[in-house]
Formats: sequence, structure tokens, C-alpha cells
Amino acid sequence: MLEEVTLNEDFSSSDVLDLINKKQKISLVTIKRDLDYLTDFEYLKRKGKGRSTVYQKTIKGTLFSPANLSEYDSVEPDQRRGSDSFNFRLFKEFPLNIFSADEKNVLNSATIQYKKKIRKITPMIHSKELERFIIELSWKSSKIEGNTYTLLDTERLIREGIPAKGHSQNETTMILNHKKAFSFILDNIENFKKRGVTVAFLEKVHEIIIEKLGVSRGIRNGLVGIIGTKYKPLDNRYQVKEALESLCQLVNKMENVYSSALTLLIGLSYIQPFEDGNKRTARLLCNAVLLSKNCAPLSYRSIDEDTYKKSILVFYEKNSLIPMKEIFIEQYIFSTQNYLVNAPSSPARTS
Repeated sequence: MLEEVTLNEDFSSSDVLDLINKKQKISLVTIKRDLDYLTDFEYLKRKGKGRSTVYQKTIKGTLFSPANLSEYDSVEPDQRRGSDSFNFRLFKEFPLNIFSADEKNVLNSATIQYKKKIRKITPMIHSKELERFIIELSWKSSKIEGNTYTLLDTERLIREGIPAKGHSQNETTMILNHKKAFSFILDNIENFKKRGVTVAFLEKVHEIIIEKLGVSRGIRNGLVGIIGTKYKPLDNRYQVKEALESLCQLVNKMENVYSSALTLLIGLSYIQPFEDGNKRTARLLCNAVLLSKNCAPLSYRSIDEDTYKKSILVFYEKNSLIPMKEIFIEQYIFSTQNYLVNAPSSPARTS
């Protein structure tokens, strides 16, 4: 039901019945019962009484609306029932915890096992594990953006400094910038722990990510278009900065590290504060949050790039967090099982 209605739109039980009956037959009694249930859990808010009763989806209801990626992607961008503009309510009403109790238990259990493994490694093993992680993160994050370097190409470039033949200088630079940006995060992790997420830190990581790629530094001033979606981010520099500051404040007060990391990952991608390199910067900063709490960083090695892109587009247009949350949980568990990377000052340290 949540998937069928849009934010900022008043609707009655009869409206929902008409929408649902296009796909499956259901009774009005069932619809009303479900509306009561969703209202009790604050996914909807009720207005009016009796026959004049209408409902509106809340930000919480919007974030946790299910989304079928294949079905959504099969519709042409201009024909989708999604938003084409920035949602100013989003970060103001965003819940401080976006994971269920069961999801947190799964993530916490994975973290506990990860920290137990970290305690046992030597500095030499950690150094090798760190290099392997950086190679795989740099490769996959770049591949998501269309970079054609293979994993073996990336390994040779990072370990030996040898660019792969048949690739542009920009592709080579994109890979190396990931390594530099991740190294910057590691070098500044103690300061990050003290100050939390700041606009200045975001801008610095972005500056490294786009170095020598012909992209302007700092918060953009003007419109940026996104392929494959009708969503248009804010085009006013002051509004962009205000949204970015709101995101930083939100991330810093989230109730758990997983909520902070995912909110920053998806929020920065949504705001698109920079001319280019937004999603790369978001992936790096998500890892900064995780590392600051001695959690496993994400390499995204096992993710299907198309699934990642579709999940981002669904958030742009419908603000549904479900697809990206599924990716986050899957990739976090993958990282805890496949890497041994921690904050650099003490590889065996836990908290």
C-alpha cells in the first residue's frame, strides 16, 4: 500500500482501494484496517473524521515504502510516479534510527565477530589487508561510475604504479584518487572521531576524489542533471549548502553507526552538492563513519552495479530507503567476512 501513494498527497480509503484494485482485488474493510495499522506505526498520518477522513504518507512511511527495482526501472523516467524535485521535509523529519531491531542484531553480531578477528592480526597482516581493501574499493567504486579498469589492472596500478594500456588518463586518475581519499580518511580518523561529519571534511574528501579530473572544487552553483531520472537536485548554492549542513547535523545525532553511515551515503548522493564525484565521495565518507567506530568499511566488491544505480534512482524519485538499506546490510556482512581493516593507529584496537 505504501508503494502506491506519494508524499504530500492526501488520499482517502476509497482512493487506495481504486489504486490497489488495478493490480489485485481487495475489500474496503481490509484497506481501512491496513490504514489504521500504518497510522499506528506512524507511516501515515490521519486528518479529518468520518467520511472526510484522509491520510498522508509521513517521511518515515516514505523511507520504508517497498520498491520493486525491476518493475520501477521498466517504466520510462518521465512516466514514473515519483518526485522530480528535492524534498525539503526529508532531513527535517528523518528518523534517527533506520534499522529494525532484527537488522541491528544482524549487523551487531557481524561487527562483534569482525572485532574478534581484528584483535588477532599482526601489523604486517593488517598492512596487507588494508592494501587489498583499497584496491578492491577503488576498483568497484570506479566501476560503478563507468570506469573500465579490471580488478587486476587496478591491483597493478596501485601496487606498482603501472597504468593499464588502452585506458584514458581520467580512468587511471579516478582509481588513484580513491586510494588517496581513503588514505586521507585513515590519516584523519582521530580528528573525525572528535568533530564528526562536517561540511569542511566532506569538501576535502571530494577535492581529493576529483583531483586532476577537470571538476570544480567546492559546492556547486547551478543545476546538475542526472542520467536516467527526472529528479533534479537543488540548483541554488545557498540551499545546497543548507541541505548539506542539515545532513551533517542529522548524521552526527543518529542513534547508531549503521544509521549514520547509510544516511550519509544516501543523503550526499541525493543532495548532489558537487559538480561531479558525489557518489564516489559518499561511498568514501560512509566508510569514514564506519571506521570511526571501528566497524568494517565497505568495498562494494560483490554488488551488481546496475542494482546499486537503480536503488539510488528509487531514492531520488521515491525517497524509498529499502533497496539501499538491503545493499548496505549485504555489503556490510560481506566486508566483515572478507576483510580485516581497522583504524590505522592501532590495528588491533576495538571499542
